[in-house]
Amino acid sequence: MSTVLGGYSYNEYNNEWSWTDNWGFQDDYFGGWHNIGIGSALKDGKANVGSSKTLTNLIGFFGRATYAYDNRYLLMASLRYEGASQLWGTDHAWGLFPSISAGWRITQEKFMQDQNIFSDLKLRIGYGVTGSQPRTSFLGVAMLKYGSYAYLNGSWIQTIVPASNPNPDLKWEEKKEFNVGLDYALWDNRINGSLDFYNRRIDGLIYDYSVPTPPNLYNITTANGGTMENRGFEALVNIVPVQQKDLEWNTSVSFSVNSNKLKSLNGSIFKTEYDYFDTGSVEYSGQVASSHRVQVGESIGNFYGFKVVDVDDEGRWIYEDRNGELVNYKDFTHAPEDKHVIGNGLPKWYAGWNNTLRYRRWDLNITMRGAFGFQVINGARMNYENTKNSRFENRLKSVNDLIFGKHTLSKEVEPEFNSYYVEDGDYWKIDNITLGYSFGSLGKYIKDFRLYVSVLNAFTFTKYKGIDPEVSTDGLTPGYDTRDRYPQVRSFTFGVNLSF
Repeated sequence: MSTVLGGYSYNEYNNEWSWTDNWGFQDDYFGGWHNIGIGSALKDGKANVGSSKTLTNLIGFFGRATYAYDNRYLLMASLRYEGASQLWGTDHAWGLFPSISAGWRITQEKFMQDQNIFSDLKLRIGYGVTGSQPRTSFLGVAMLKYGSYAYLNGSWIQTIVPASNPNPDLKWEEKKEFNVGLDYALWDNRINGSLDFYNRRIDGLIYDYSVPTPPNLYNITTANGGTMENRGFEALVNIVPVQQKDLEWNTSVSFSVNSNKLKSLNGSIFKTEYDYFDTGSVEYSGQVASSHRVQVGESIGNFYGFKVVDVDDEGRWIYEDRNGELVNYKDFTHAPEDKHVIGNGLPKWYAGWNNTLRYRRWDLNITMRGAFGFQVINGARMNYENTKNSRFENRLKSVNDLIFGKHTLSKEVEPEFNSYYVEDGDYWKIDNITLGYSFGSLGKYIKDFRLYVSVLNAFTFTKYKGIDPEVSTDGLTPGYDTRDRYPQVRSFTFGVNLSF
Protein backbone atom coordinates (compact mmCIF):
# COMPACT_ATOMS: atom_id res chain seq x y z
CA MET A 1 0.00 0.00 0.00
CA SER A 2 1.32 3.44 -0.86
CA THR A 3 0.13 7.05 -0.59
CA VAL A 4 1.34 10.32 -2.08
CA LEU A 5 0.55 13.78 -0.73
CA GLY A 6 1.49 17.21 -2.06
CA GLY A 7 0.65 20.72 -0.96
CA TYR A 8 1.36 24.41 -0.76
CA SER A 9 1.31 26.66 2.31
CA TYR A 10 1.46 30.40 2.82
CA ASN A 11 1.80 32.09 6.21
CA GLU A 12 1.82 35.84 6.70
CA TYR A 13 2.59 37.73 9.90
CA ASN A 14 1.54 41.38 10.06
CA ASN A 15 2.15 43.34 13.24
CA GLU A 16 1.40 47.04 13.65
CA TRP A 17 1.69 48.97 16.89
CA SER A 18 1.82 52.53 18.11
CA TRP A 19 2.44 54.17 21.47
CA THR A 20 2.51 57.58 23.11
CA ASP A 21 3.32 58.93 26.54
CA ASN A 22 2.49 62.12 28.40
CA TRP A 23 2.58 63.43 31.94
CA GLY A 24 1.90 66.56 33.93
CA PHE A 25 -1.85 66.08 34.38
CA GLN A 26 -3.29 68.67 36.76
CA ASP A 27 -5.84 66.25 38.24
CA ASP A 28 -6.98 62.61 38.18
CA TYR A 29 -10.47 63.36 36.89
CA PHE A 30 -10.00 64.80 33.41
CA GLY A 31 -6.52 63.41 32.62
CA GLY A 32 -5.14 59.91 32.10
CA TRP A 33 -4.84 57.59 29.16
CA HIS A 34 -8.44 58.31 28.05
CA ASN A 35 -7.47 61.96 27.62
CA ILE A 36 -3.72 61.68 27.19
CA GLY A 37 -3.31 64.89 25.20
CA ILE A 38 -4.21 67.12 28.16
CA GLY A 39 -0.88 66.55 29.96
CA SER A 40 1.65 69.39 30.01
CA ALA A 41 4.60 67.30 28.72
CA LEU A 42 3.07 67.23 25.25
CA LYS A 43 2.67 71.00 25.20
CA ASP A 44 6.28 71.43 26.37
CA GLY A 45 7.60 69.13 23.64
CA LYS A 46 8.79 66.46 26.11
CA ALA A 47 6.30 63.67 25.41
CA ASN A 48 7.01 60.88 22.93
CA VAL A 49 5.12 59.00 20.26
CA GLY A 50 6.12 56.04 18.12
CA SER A 51 4.84 53.40 15.74
CA SER A 52 6.10 50.45 13.72
CA LYS A 53 5.04 47.76 11.31
CA THR A 54 6.44 44.28 10.72
CA LEU A 55 5.38 42.14 7.77
CA THR A 56 6.86 38.72 7.06
CA ASN A 57 5.75 35.68 5.13
CA LEU A 58 6.72 32.05 4.78
CA ILE A 59 5.95 30.06 1.63
CA GLY A 60 6.25 26.31 1.39
CA PHE A 61 5.84 23.58 -1.21
CA PHE A 62 5.79 20.09 0.27
CA GLY A 63 5.33 16.49 -0.70
CA ARG A 64 5.16 13.19 1.14
CA ALA A 65 5.09 9.55 0.03
CA THR A 66 4.50 6.45 2.15
CA TYR A 67 4.86 2.77 1.34
CA ALA A 68 3.96 -0.33 3.37
CA TYR A 69 4.72 -3.90 2.38
CA ASP A 70 2.66 -6.60 4.06
CA ASN A 71 2.21 -4.28 7.06
CA ARG A 72 5.76 -5.25 8.04
CA TYR A 73 8.11 -2.92 6.21
CA LEU A 74 7.21 0.75 6.30
CA LEU A 75 8.81 3.66 4.48
CA MET A 76 8.03 7.38 4.44
CA ALA A 77 9.86 10.20 2.64
CA SER A 78 9.05 13.88 2.53
CA LEU A 79 10.46 16.99 0.92
CA ARG A 80 9.78 20.61 1.80
CA TYR A 81 10.88 23.65 -0.20
CA GLU A 82 10.47 26.85 1.79
CA GLY A 83 11.09 30.54 1.22
CA ALA A 84 11.19 33.18 3.96
CA SER A 85 10.89 36.94 3.55
CA GLN A 86 13.52 37.46 6.27
CA LEU A 87 16.07 36.12 3.75
CA TRP A 88 14.97 38.36 0.91
CA GLY A 89 17.98 39.82 -0.87
CA THR A 90 20.23 36.83 -0.15
CA ASP A 91 21.27 34.07 -2.52
CA HIS A 92 19.59 31.49 -0.27
CA ALA A 93 16.07 32.77 0.40
CA TRP A 94 14.75 29.29 -0.40
CA GLY A 95 15.77 26.13 1.41
CA LEU A 96 15.26 22.44 0.59
CA PHE A 97 14.59 20.17 3.58
CA PRO A 98 14.29 16.38 3.11
CA SER A 99 13.41 13.63 5.56
CA ILE A 100 13.13 9.86 5.39
CA SER A 101 12.08 7.21 7.90
CA ALA A 102 11.67 3.44 7.89
CA GLY A 103 9.87 1.05 10.17
CA TRP A 104 9.93 -2.68 10.79
CA ARG A 105 6.92 -4.24 12.52
CA ILE A 106 8.67 -7.19 14.08
CA THR A 107 5.52 -8.84 15.40
CA GLN A 108 4.38 -9.48 11.82
CA GLU A 109 7.32 -11.79 11.16
CA LYS A 110 6.79 -15.54 11.16
CA PHE A 111 9.21 -16.17 14.02
CA MET A 112 6.97 -13.99 16.28
CA GLN A 113 3.69 -15.71 15.52
CA ASP A 114 3.82 -18.27 18.33
CA GLN A 115 4.72 -15.85 21.14
CA ASN A 116 1.99 -14.33 23.34
CA ILE A 117 3.88 -11.54 25.07
CA PHE A 118 4.16 -8.79 22.47
CA SER A 119 0.99 -7.66 20.74
CA ASP A 120 2.98 -5.06 18.79
CA LEU A 121 6.70 -4.38 18.39
CA LYS A 122 7.97 -1.90 15.83
CA LEU A 123 11.49 -0.60 15.24
CA ARG A 124 11.84 2.89 13.72
CA ILE A 125 14.75 4.81 12.25
CA GLY A 126 14.70 8.23 10.66
CA TYR A 127 16.68 11.23 9.51
CA GLY A 128 15.42 14.69 8.65
CA VAL A 129 16.43 18.28 8.08
CA THR A 130 14.40 21.35 9.06
CA GLY A 131 15.23 25.03 8.71
CA SER A 132 15.00 28.17 10.85
CA GLN A 133 15.07 31.63 9.34
CA PRO A 134 16.43 34.80 11.03
CA ARG A 135 14.08 36.84 13.18
CA THR A 136 15.16 40.15 11.65
CA SER A 137 14.20 40.96 8.06
CA PHE A 138 16.30 42.11 5.11
CA LEU A 139 19.69 41.05 6.52
CA GLY A 140 20.86 40.20 3.01
CA VAL A 141 20.93 43.84 1.95
CA ALA A 142 22.30 47.04 3.45
CA MET A 143 19.76 48.94 5.53
CA LEU A 144 19.61 52.48 6.89
CA LYS A 145 18.20 54.00 10.05
CA TYR A 146 17.92 57.38 11.77
CA GLY A 147 20.97 58.34 13.80
CA SER A 148 22.16 61.38 15.76
CA TYR A 149 21.29 65.00 15.00
CA ALA A 150 23.36 67.43 12.94
CA TYR A 151 23.08 71.23 12.70
CA LEU A 152 22.41 72.27 9.10
CA ASN A 153 21.23 75.60 7.67
CA GLY A 154 20.21 76.92 11.04
CA SER A 155 18.27 73.89 12.27
CA TRP A 156 18.89 70.45 13.75
CA ILE A 157 18.08 67.52 11.46
CA GLN A 158 18.33 63.81 12.17
CA THR A 159 20.99 62.00 10.16
CA ILE A 160 20.54 58.74 8.27
CA VAL A 161 23.23 56.15 9.03
CA PRO A 162 23.92 52.48 8.16
CA ALA A 163 21.86 49.94 10.09
CA SER A 164 23.36 46.71 8.73
CA ASN A 165 25.94 45.30 6.38
CA PRO A 166 24.73 43.32 3.38
CA ASN A 167 25.33 39.58 3.49
CA PRO A 168 24.03 37.78 0.40
CA ASP A 169 25.47 34.49 1.75
CA LEU A 170 23.13 34.41 4.75
CA LYS A 171 20.96 31.29 4.72
CA TRP A 172 18.73 29.07 6.84
CA GLU A 173 19.92 27.44 10.01
CA GLU A 174 19.67 23.69 9.44
CA LYS A 175 18.64 21.25 12.15
CA LYS A 176 19.68 17.73 11.19
CA GLU A 177 18.22 15.01 13.40
CA PHE A 178 18.78 11.27 13.51
CA ASN A 179 16.31 9.18 15.52
CA VAL A 180 16.03 5.53 16.49
CA GLY A 181 12.89 4.38 18.27
CA LEU A 182 11.00 1.34 19.44
CA ASP A 183 7.22 1.13 19.87
CA TYR A 184 5.93 -1.76 21.95
CA ALA A 185 2.72 -3.24 23.32
CA LEU A 186 2.47 -6.24 25.63
CA TRP A 187 -0.34 -8.53 26.77
CA ASP A 188 -3.11 -7.11 24.59
CA ASN A 189 -1.99 -3.50 25.14
CA ARG A 190 -2.11 -3.71 28.93
CA ILE A 191 1.41 -2.28 28.70
CA ASN A 192 2.50 -0.09 25.78
CA GLY A 193 4.83 2.78 25.06
CA SER A 194 7.91 3.89 23.18
CA LEU A 195 11.66 4.37 23.52
CA ASP A 196 13.51 7.01 21.49
CA PHE A 197 17.10 8.08 21.11
CA TYR A 198 17.95 11.17 19.07
CA ASN A 199 21.01 13.09 17.98
CA ARG A 200 20.28 16.62 16.79
CA ARG A 201 22.89 18.84 15.14
CA ILE A 202 22.25 22.47 14.22
CA ASP A 203 24.57 23.80 11.53
CA GLY A 204 24.95 27.39 10.39
CA LEU A 205 23.83 29.04 13.62
CA ILE A 206 22.85 32.63 12.90
CA TYR A 207 25.13 34.95 14.86
CA ASP A 208 26.02 38.66 14.95
CA TYR A 209 29.76 38.90 14.21
CA SER A 210 31.79 41.98 15.07
CA VAL A 211 33.54 43.35 11.97
CA PRO A 212 35.95 46.28 11.44
CA THR A 213 34.77 49.68 10.20
CA PRO A 214 36.03 50.46 7.62
CA PRO A 215 35.93 48.65 5.29
CA ASN A 216 32.43 47.80 6.58
CA LEU A 217 29.89 50.57 7.06
CA TYR A 218 28.41 48.92 10.17
CA ASN A 219 30.23 47.19 13.03
CA ILE A 220 28.12 43.99 12.99
CA THR A 221 27.37 41.49 10.24
CA THR A 222 24.78 38.76 10.71
CA ALA A 223 26.00 35.48 9.26
CA ASN A 224 25.86 31.71 9.60
CA GLY A 225 28.57 30.24 11.73
CA GLY A 226 28.54 27.86 14.64
CA THR A 227 27.35 24.35 15.32
CA MET A 228 25.39 22.99 18.27
CA GLU A 229 24.68 19.38 19.18
CA ASN A 230 21.89 17.89 21.30
CA ARG A 231 21.56 14.28 22.37
CA GLY A 232 18.74 12.77 24.28
CA PHE A 233 16.66 9.80 25.28
CA GLU A 234 12.89 9.67 25.81
CA ALA A 235 10.79 6.88 27.29
CA LEU A 236 7.05 6.49 27.68
CA VAL A 237 5.13 3.61 29.25
CA ASN A 238 1.36 3.29 29.61
CA ILE A 239 0.06 0.60 31.96
CA VAL A 240 -3.39 -0.69 32.86
CA PRO A 241 -2.68 -2.37 36.23
CA VAL A 242 -6.34 -2.96 37.04
CA GLN A 243 -9.15 -3.54 34.52
CA GLN A 244 -12.37 -4.86 36.05
CA LYS A 245 -16.04 -4.07 35.69
CA ASP A 246 -16.23 -1.77 38.72
CA LEU A 247 -12.58 -0.74 39.02
CA GLU A 248 -10.10 0.46 36.40
CA TRP A 249 -6.72 2.14 36.76
CA ASN A 250 -4.66 3.61 33.92
CA THR A 251 -1.24 5.05 34.57
CA SER A 252 1.49 6.49 32.35
CA VAL A 253 5.09 7.40 33.14
CA SER A 254 7.37 9.53 30.95
CA PHE A 255 11.07 10.25 31.23
CA SER A 256 13.45 12.29 29.11
CA VAL A 257 17.08 13.30 29.37
CA ASN A 258 18.96 15.74 27.16
CA SER A 259 22.49 17.10 26.90
CA ASN A 260 23.70 19.87 24.63
CA LYS A 261 27.05 21.31 23.66
CA LEU A 262 28.15 24.25 21.57
CA LYS A 263 30.64 22.77 19.10
CA SER A 264 31.71 25.95 17.32
CA LEU A 265 31.00 29.67 16.96
CA ASN A 266 32.98 30.25 13.80
CA GLY A 267 31.87 29.95 10.21
CA SER A 268 33.88 29.53 7.05
CA ILE A 269 34.16 33.31 6.55
CA PHE A 270 33.34 35.09 9.79
CA LYS A 271 35.25 34.32 12.98
CA THR A 272 34.89 35.34 16.60
CA GLU A 273 37.73 36.91 18.55
CA TYR A 274 36.99 34.65 21.54
CA ASP A 275 35.45 31.19 21.87
CA TYR A 276 32.69 32.57 24.11
CA PHE A 277 30.32 35.47 24.58
CA ASP A 278 28.38 36.75 27.58
CA THR A 279 24.65 37.32 27.36
CA GLY A 280 21.64 37.97 29.58
CA SER A 281 21.48 40.17 32.66
CA VAL A 282 20.25 40.23 36.24
CA GLU A 283 19.13 43.27 38.24
CA TYR A 284 19.88 44.07 41.87
CA SER A 285 19.48 47.33 43.79
CA GLY A 286 19.32 49.43 40.63
CA GLN A 287 22.38 47.76 39.08
CA VAL A 288 22.71 45.32 36.19
CA ALA A 289 25.20 42.47 35.77
CA SER A 290 25.82 39.93 33.02
CA SER A 291 24.37 36.55 33.95
CA HIS A 292 25.20 33.83 31.37
CA ARG A 293 28.18 32.70 29.33
CA VAL A 294 27.94 30.77 26.05
CA GLN A 295 31.23 28.99 25.38
CA VAL A 296 32.51 26.50 22.83
CA GLY A 297 32.72 23.04 24.34
CA GLU A 298 30.24 23.86 27.11
CA SER A 299 26.49 23.47 27.59
CA ILE A 300 24.02 26.24 26.86
CA GLY A 301 22.53 27.87 29.96
CA ASN A 302 25.63 28.30 32.15
CA PHE A 303 25.44 31.02 34.83
CA TYR A 304 28.65 33.02 35.01
CA GLY A 305 29.47 35.07 38.08
CA PHE A 306 31.51 35.38 41.24
CA LYS A 307 31.80 32.28 43.42
CA VAL A 308 31.48 32.71 47.19
CA VAL A 309 32.44 29.77 49.40
CA ASP A 310 32.31 31.21 52.92
CA VAL A 311 32.03 34.33 55.11
CA ASP A 312 34.48 35.68 57.67
CA ASP A 313 33.74 36.32 61.33
CA GLU A 314 32.08 39.65 60.46
CA GLY A 315 29.81 38.31 57.74
CA ARG A 316 31.82 39.40 54.68
CA TRP A 317 32.12 37.21 51.61
CA ILE A 318 35.09 34.94 50.99
CA TYR A 319 35.57 34.31 47.27
CA GLU A 320 37.28 31.73 45.11
CA ASP A 321 39.39 33.57 42.54
CA ARG A 322 40.55 32.58 39.07
CA ASN A 323 43.35 30.42 40.51
CA GLY A 324 41.12 28.55 42.94
CA GLU A 325 42.50 30.46 45.91
CA LEU A 326 40.32 31.93 48.68
CA VAL A 327 40.24 35.74 48.89
CA ASN A 328 38.46 37.85 51.51
CA TYR A 329 35.98 40.59 50.66
CA LYS A 330 38.34 43.57 51.09
CA ASP A 331 41.08 42.10 48.89
CA PHE A 332 38.86 40.74 46.13
CA THR A 333 39.03 42.95 43.02
CA HIS A 334 35.85 41.67 41.33
CA ALA A 335 37.72 41.37 38.05
CA PRO A 336 35.86 39.62 35.19
CA GLU A 337 38.65 37.03 35.08
CA ASP A 338 37.67 35.87 38.57
CA LYS A 339 34.20 34.73 37.52
CA HIS A 340 33.23 31.04 37.41
CA VAL A 341 30.47 28.85 36.04
CA ILE A 342 28.14 28.80 39.05
CA GLY A 343 25.18 26.83 37.74
CA ASN A 344 23.09 25.94 34.72
CA GLY A 345 19.44 26.83 34.08
CA LEU A 346 18.52 23.91 31.80
CA PRO A 347 17.09 20.78 33.46
CA LYS A 348 19.06 17.65 32.67
CA TRP A 349 16.01 15.42 32.84
CA TYR A 350 12.22 15.56 33.07
CA ALA A 351 9.67 13.08 34.38
CA GLY A 352 5.90 12.81 34.42
CA TRP A 353 3.32 10.53 35.99
CA ASN A 354 -0.40 10.62 35.13
CA ASN A 355 -3.09 8.48 36.70
CA THR A 356 -6.76 7.89 35.91
CA LEU A 357 -8.88 5.78 38.26
CA ARG A 358 -12.52 4.74 37.94
CA TYR A 359 -14.53 3.05 40.66
CA ARG A 360 -18.11 2.43 39.65
CA ARG A 361 -19.46 5.95 39.03
CA TRP A 362 -16.50 7.76 40.55
CA ASP A 363 -13.52 8.95 38.50
CA LEU A 364 -10.23 10.49 39.64
CA ASN A 365 -7.50 12.02 37.48
CA ILE A 366 -4.09 13.17 38.78
CA THR A 367 -1.35 14.65 36.58
CA MET A 368 2.19 15.15 37.91
CA ARG A 369 5.53 16.19 36.44
CA GLY A 370 8.98 17.32 37.49
CA ALA A 371 12.31 18.71 36.32
CA PHE A 372 15.69 17.91 37.83
CA GLY A 373 19.38 18.68 37.62
CA PHE A 374 19.32 22.46 37.16
CA GLN A 375 19.72 25.72 39.07
CA VAL A 376 17.79 28.98 39.39
CA ILE A 377 19.00 32.53 40.00
CA ASN A 378 16.77 33.82 42.82
CA GLY A 379 16.27 37.47 41.89
CA ALA A 380 14.10 38.26 44.92
CA ARG A 381 16.75 37.09 47.39
CA MET A 382 19.48 38.88 45.47
CA ASN A 383 17.55 42.16 45.83
CA TYR A 384 16.01 41.83 49.27
CA GLU A 385 18.53 39.87 51.34
CA ASN A 386 21.18 42.60 51.44
CA THR A 387 21.55 44.43 54.77
CA LYS A 388 22.52 47.67 53.01
CA ASN A 389 18.94 48.02 51.84
CA SER A 390 17.91 51.23 53.59
CA ARG A 391 14.20 50.49 53.55
CA PHE A 392 13.38 47.82 56.11
CA GLU A 393 10.07 47.04 54.45
CA ASN A 394 11.95 46.03 51.29
CA ARG A 395 13.84 43.23 52.99
CA LEU A 396 12.99 39.55 53.25
CA LYS A 397 12.90 37.86 56.65
CA SER A 398 15.73 35.67 55.39
CA VAL A 399 18.05 38.72 55.56
CA ASN A 400 18.61 37.60 59.16
CA ASP A 401 19.63 34.06 58.18
CA LEU A 402 23.16 32.95 59.00
CA ILE A 403 25.28 32.81 55.85
CA PHE A 404 26.77 29.29 55.59
CA GLY A 405 25.50 28.82 59.16
CA LYS A 406 28.04 31.32 60.52
CA HIS A 407 27.03 34.98 60.46
CA THR A 408 24.47 37.35 59.01
CA LEU A 409 25.60 39.34 55.99
CA SER A 410 27.67 42.38 56.97
CA LYS A 411 26.36 45.87 56.27
CA GLU A 412 29.68 46.56 54.58
CA VAL A 413 28.88 44.15 51.76
CA GLU A 414 27.62 45.78 48.57
CA PRO A 415 24.78 44.12 46.64
CA GLU A 416 26.01 41.86 43.85
CA PHE A 417 25.28 38.77 41.77
CA ASN A 418 27.16 35.76 43.12
CA SER A 419 26.75 32.03 43.65
CA TYR A 420 24.99 32.42 47.02
CA TYR A 421 21.84 33.45 45.19
CA VAL A 422 21.94 30.45 42.84
CA GLU A 423 19.81 27.56 44.14
CA ASP A 424 18.96 24.04 43.06
CA GLY A 425 15.67 24.23 41.19
CA ASP A 426 14.56 20.56 41.27
CA TYR A 427 10.79 20.28 41.63
CA TRP A 428 7.89 17.88 41.47
CA LYS A 429 4.43 19.29 40.73
CA ILE A 430 0.95 17.91 41.06
CA ASP A 431 -0.56 19.99 38.29
CA ASN A 432 -4.16 18.87 38.36
CA ILE A 433 -6.49 16.79 40.53
CA THR A 434 -10.00 16.17 39.24
CA LEU A 435 -12.66 14.14 41.05
CA GLY A 436 -15.97 13.41 39.38
CA TYR A 437 -19.19 11.44 39.86
CA SER A 438 -21.51 10.34 37.05
CA PHE A 439 -25.21 9.97 37.84
CA GLY A 440 -26.00 8.37 34.50
CA SER A 441 -29.19 9.25 32.63
CA LEU A 442 -31.71 11.60 34.19
CA GLY A 443 -35.19 11.76 32.78
CA LYS A 444 -36.03 11.51 29.12
CA TYR A 445 -33.56 13.98 27.62
CA ILE A 446 -30.39 13.83 29.71
CA LYS A 447 -28.28 10.82 28.76
CA ASP A 448 -25.51 11.50 31.22
CA PHE A 449 -25.09 13.88 34.16
CA ARG A 450 -21.66 14.31 35.79
CA LEU A 451 -20.44 16.58 38.59
CA TYR A 452 -16.76 17.25 39.11
CA VAL A 453 -14.40 19.36 41.17
CA SER A 454 -10.79 20.08 40.23
CA VAL A 455 -7.78 22.00 41.49
CA LEU A 456 -5.14 23.37 39.12
CA ASN A 457 -1.54 23.96 40.28
CA ALA A 458 -2.31 21.90 43.35
CA PHE A 459 1.09 21.27 44.97
CA THR A 460 4.78 21.95 44.34
CA PHE A 461 7.49 20.00 46.15
CA THR A 462 10.87 21.70 46.06
CA LYS A 463 13.71 23.01 48.24
CA TYR A 464 13.87 26.21 46.19
CA LYS A 465 13.31 29.26 48.43
CA GLY A 466 11.63 31.43 45.80
CA ILE A 467 8.02 31.57 44.66
CA ASP A 468 8.26 28.90 41.97
CA PRO A 469 11.29 27.04 40.55
CA GLU A 470 9.60 26.59 37.15
CA VAL A 471 11.13 29.51 35.24
CA SER A 472 11.81 30.14 31.57
CA THR A 473 14.15 27.69 29.83
CA ASP A 474 14.03 29.40 26.44
CA GLY A 475 16.93 30.78 24.46
CA LEU A 476 20.45 31.30 25.77
CA THR A 477 19.51 32.70 29.19
CA PRO A 478 17.41 30.09 31.04
CA GLY A 479 16.92 29.84 34.79
CA TYR A 480 16.44 33.46 35.94
CA ASP A 481 13.66 34.01 38.48
CA THR A 482 13.20 37.78 38.25
CA ARG A 483 12.62 39.99 41.27
CA ASP A 484 9.13 41.10 40.21
CA ARG A 485 7.74 37.78 39.05
CA TYR A 486 4.04 37.25 39.71
CA PRO A 487 3.27 33.86 41.28
CA GLN A 488 1.17 31.22 39.56
CA VAL A 489 -2.33 30.96 40.95
CA ARG A 490 -3.98 27.88 42.38
CA SER A 491 -7.50 27.66 40.99
CA PHE A 492 -10.49 25.55 42.03
CA THR A 493 -13.26 24.59 39.64
CA PHE A 494 -16.66 23.04 40.16
CA GLY A 495 -18.39 21.91 36.98
CA VAL A 496 -21.21 19.98 35.41
CA ASN A 497 -21.10 17.81 32.28
CA LEU A 498 -24.37 17.14 30.49
CA SER A 499 -24.97 14.82 27.53
CA PHE A 500 -28.29 14.99 25.70
